[in-house]
Amino acid sequence: MDGFERNDHRDLDRGLVVETREEPVPPPMDETESDDDGEPSFFSKWTLPTVLFLLTIFTTLWAGAYQAYNGPARGPLDFLLSAPETLWRGIPFAGALLFILTTHELGHYLLSKIHRVPASLPLFIPGPPHFIGTFGAIIRMRGPILSRRALFDIGVAGPLAGFVVALVALIVGLSLSTVVDRAGTHGLQLGEPLLLQFMSWVIVGPLPPEADVVLHPIGFAAWFGLFVTSLNLLPIGQLDGGHVAYALWGRRQRTMALAFLPVLLALGFYGWPGWFLWAFMAGLWGLGHPPVMDPHVPLGRNRVIVGWIAFAVFVVTFAPVPFSFQ
Repeated sequence: MDGFERNDHRDLDRGLVVETREEPVPPPMDETESDDDGEPSFFSKWTLPTVLFLLTIFTTLWAGAYQAYNGPARGPLDFLLSAPETLWRGIPFAGALLFILTTHELGHYLLSKIHRVPASLPLFIPGPPHFIGTFGAIIRMRGPILSRRALFDIGVAGPLAGFVVALVALIVGLSLSTVVDRAGTHGLQLGEPLLLQFMSWVIVGPLPPEADVVLHPIGFAAWFGLFVTSLNLLPIGQLDGGHVAYALWGRRQRTMALAFLPVLLALGFYGWPGWFLWAFMAGLWGLGHPPVMDPHVPLGRNRVIVGWIAFAVFVVTFAPVPFSFQ
């Protein structure tokens, strides 16, 4: 199979991030925080996450409906004004994508609560509806993660939880996708990570060279969930993969990050230029990871096994050229 197709040629949102951001010191309070005990205000704790989530529901619904729309429209705003009654067609895409992203973030959030690390609710970032309608989500750690085991658990929980939901969505989406003649397709081509190739072979079956698959909106959301998972498992700085790699291998995590940087630059030259942005952001965040207070405490056999599972998930979800246009 030569490529998965989004029968669409709309603009690409850049910079999707789904991660935990660990702050090395507790952040200073601002006017939205309580002046009495340092606890977050009602606005910070509940209002802001709720408003952002509702806005992201709307923008992803808008993006999903715009993808599915075949009528005349000069951009997403013109589509919204001329055919608002078709917004419901974005539900499969928006529902699947938000389910994946929410599960990812709740994995971080629940493990933060278990390890008693103060963290915000997931903060979703609405985006333009030209492509997927969101820049992802973060949870804000309100204090440093000082325990090696806590760092590992919090870091690995999000990608693995989101991966499980994305895998289920991929199975459903592929079963609803359409096989078409490649000669009649155009627009955005999606890269094929190993997992997608295998699941397509199992569900859709072997395809001749002249055939292609147009992904159902649920399948497209699942593909993006796999893409986000692979990005976050890069062993760089404050990404989830950086947390996991530092918890597993300590200071060697920085060496791994330095080794990945030229790989991203090479992929930017010879594949998808968006890797240049990720290489820049890696340098901006810092390649290394802040230390923990108990680096000599063993993780235990079970956590090491889970760590290698996370590495395997990265391998099967990573697409060297995630986007191309035909």
